[in-house]
Amino acid sequence: MATNENLPPNVIRQLAKELKHLDESPPEGIKVTVNDDDFSTIFADIEGPAGTPYENGIFRMKLLLSHDFPQSPPKGYFVTKIFHPNIATNGEICVNTLKKDWNPSLGLRHVLIVVRCLLIEPFPESALNEQAGKMLLENYQEYARHASLYTGIHALKPKPKVKTPAMSESTTALNVDPGSSPAAAAVAAAQLPAAKAAQQTGAAAGPEQNGADNATLPAAPGRRRGKPKPLMDNKKKADARKKSLKRL
Repeated sequence: MATNENLPPNVIRQLAKELKHLDESPPEGIKVTVNDDDFSTIFADIEGPAGTPYENGIFRMKLLLSHDFPQSPPKGYFVTKIFHPNIATNGEICVNTLKKDWNPSLGLRHVLIVVRCLLIEPFPESALNEQAGKMLLENYQEYARHASLYTGIHALKPKPKVKTPAMSESTTALNVDPGSSPAAAAVAAAQLPAAKAAQQTGAAAGPEQNGADNATLPAAPGRRRGKPKPLMDNKKKADARKKSLKRL
């Protein structure tokens, strides 16, 4: 197993600085995995660029640094299986930056960006995978279908983006601050059933209670009474009858 002992101290210092910068400010679509015990093997996860057959896939690759790095270029390999003209079936990457165009002043960031750009614009003229290169030149739709199939089967899937959790039912019903402590949230959750029961009881009793409050007592049935006849009128009528009888 390779270790930092295989690299000169000045190279280790330079790599440590560059790897720290890659970790804190990674290039778009690239995430580097840093192993402080072994700088001779650099792993990186590359997101498939949008609009390519590699979209919605994450491809793991590695750079192997030799003992005379940076005088000699690193060797690049895709660990994730991929269908691409410039990537051999064993994962070896063929790109001029890692061969004839290598310059000791080029950093790891530049190398990783070039490799990702290779997924956007392959070079079938210098293909390591002859089948992919020929298919790309003769029938792009078939090439894209084949590469997409490889992506769906072998590539890692992007992690879903974290969403802000919705406010819980208990905090909504009892007006509890969502940012309050877990203890407050627990109390709110415990009080929720009682609060609901009280609301339901109030809703059920409300109409009946209102009806009782607004009801009026029925009026007592009235007694029909005729006008009392005066006693004097009755006496006059009796006297008149007596007089009539005497005349007869």
